[in-house]
Amino acid sequence: MIKRIKLGEKEIILVGTAHISKESIILAQETIEKEQPDVIGVELDKERLAQLLSGNKWQETNIIEIIQSGRTELFLLNILLSNMQRSLGEHVGVKPGAEMLIAIQKAQELKKPIQLLDRDVKVTLKRAFSAMGIIEKAKLGGSILGSFFGVGEKVTIEKIEELKKEDLLNNLMKELGKQFPSIKKVLVDERDSYTAEMIKHSPGKRIVAIVGAGHLSGIIENIKSGKKINLQELGTVKKGTNWMKLLGIVIPIVFVILLGWAFCTKGIGTTFNMLGYWILITGGFSAIGALLARAHPITIGAAFVAAPITTLHPALAAGWISGLVEAKYNPPKVLDFEKLPDVSSLGGFYKNKVTHILIVAALTNIGATIGLIVAFPTLVAMLA
Repeated sequence: MIKRIKLGEKEIILVGTAHISKESIILAQETIEKEQPDVIGVELDKERLAQLLSGNKWQETNIIEIIQSGRTELFLLNILLSNMQRSLGEHVGVKPGAEMLIAIQKAQELKKPIQLLDRDVKVTLKRAFSAMGIIEKAKLGGSILGSFFGVGEKVTIEKIEELKKEDLLNNLMKELGKQFPSIKKVLVDERDSYTAEMIKHSPGKRIVAIVGAGHLSGIIENIKSGKKINLQELGTVKKGTNWMKLLGIVIPIVFVILLGWAFCTKGIGTTFNMLGYWILITGGFSAIGALLARAHPITIGAAFVAAPITTLHPALAAGWISGLVEAKYNPPKVLDFEKLPDVSSLGGFYKNKVTHILIVAALTNIGATIGLIVAFPTLVAMLA
């Protein structure tokens, strides 16, 4: 699918592609050869360009740093999305992003500059994750789990080519907006605006831009609107109010107040009972999370011991402790890192020791959080 736009003296040739389509590879190559543009734009950022050129360097993954920085869920999601696209590509016999690679190769052959048009993928994922509400996250999680168990239509070459039809794409985008409005805003609308602005400011008077077919209408609308886009604003993660940090400060204060009130009104016996329930509930749910993650027995014990303390400390998390203990007693091997690109099922996530450690950390944190939610009403009830 090719669209042409005149913007003053600049001619923009937009090539809409599917990222796992043989026809898209041919279309990108033939368009560049025919148009002989001054610059060739690709819907990539620096990180994804490096991945395409050299492959995912999963061997360089620092698993400890990921756990300690709180990026466990984000990293797992990144692996999942990358591997799902690769799996679909294998199903139809095309490597994901092959049309971008051919565009880069043609640019090098013709000695034309390459313009990276997309926003940093890490910024996009972080903005999407922070924008999603609880309901959207639950629906997304359900869709992902469904894909693990083969729920949904099988992808064929014909279906991929069908997806490049403009009317069908528009309907799909509208449906995405209904199901996941926050995700569509970040993954589609914001990136359309960002890409359009990068195209407008590209050097030369003639640019061929290789972009996903689903972004064509949005990019065209942004270019024709004449609206100036703030790239700096779109390229940063909004900090806003960090409710988790605020809760991390409030929770221990409330806990101490409850214990102090219990001591003054109910006596030392009730105070010790409350402490016991706190340990059992937070530690128990945390240990259940580690158990569901199929963690080492010592890791499960560590999760139980850690949760009553970490839930009261704003700078600690039970998942950090369980992840580090699991890494000690069930350490990943080089082969596990090398096989990360092959992890595309729920069973695969559990079998690979790298992703298994991350699952242990994530489920332990979820368990500790549930324990926290259950424990406080229990303590309040004991004061009645």
